[in-house]
Amino acid sequence: MNFWKRMAEYKIVRKVVYMIVGVFSYPGLAIVNKIKISGTEHIENLPTNNVLFVSNHQTYFADVITFLHIFCAVKWRKKNKLGIPYYLLNPFTSVYYVAAEETMKSSWISRLFTLAGALTVRRTWKKDGAEARRGLDPSDTRKIERALNRAWVITFPQGTTKPFAPGRKGTAYIIKHCQPTVIPVVINGFWRAFNKQGLKFKKKGTLLSVTFKAPLSIDYEAPAEEILAQVMDAIEQSKEYMLKGAHHWKTVEEKAA
Repeated sequence: MNFWKRMAEYKIVRKVVYMIVGVFSYPGLAIVNKIKISGTEHIENLPTNNVLFVSNHQTYFADVITFLHIFCAVKWRKKNKLGIPYYLLNPFTSVYYVAAEETMKSSWISRLFTLAGALTVRRTWKKDGAEARRGLDPSDTRKIERALNRAWVITFPQGTTKPFAPGRKGTAYIIKHCQPTVIPVVINGFWRAFNKQGLKFKKKGTLLSVTFKAPLSIDYEAPAEEILAQVMDAIEQSKEYMLKGAHHWKTVEEKAA
């Protein structure tokens, strides 16, 4: 275990990181832009461990940072809002998030975010730079399972910020094996407000929406393909939702012009 991962295991370190990141990120979420949160009633009384949040993905860091803000706010009994961020005085830190190892090693700031509870996973790459979708490495799977045993985990089944990309079976295998409470989350607006990393503004005054849905009713004995399809539909990234996306209508309008 390297230095950054060891440090992330100390709660006091994570609390300090949450406070620093929270102070600097709050204005971008609630002042420069507007945030609309719904469904926090679904996360108010969750167990303290074995909870898996599955979400679509729009930026490398802004998505996760927003989730952490919301979890902290809910801990302080806020409902569907952030309000004044006094919750950063004692943030909720019993949560991890899955992130690509390459991304978390790319800069000093990404290494800082590792201290916020990143579960780094390796990807297999082809010679042309395209990703070989082979699922999670067994050691990475065990890493996520250990995190679920003691806390909440956030994962992005698509593993990319590209909308409507296919999901990865690794998420379904973890669900089958660990049988966690699975909370779907649907986000929007982040790709419009921030750059791909989620650290710089692209457009101010954007509406950022985060919707927590009710826990999924999952047949853990079902094939991984069925579980993955259920998850992808819940986070509104399935083929059914693809043609409903705003980007689709925009493309149609551009072609017609």
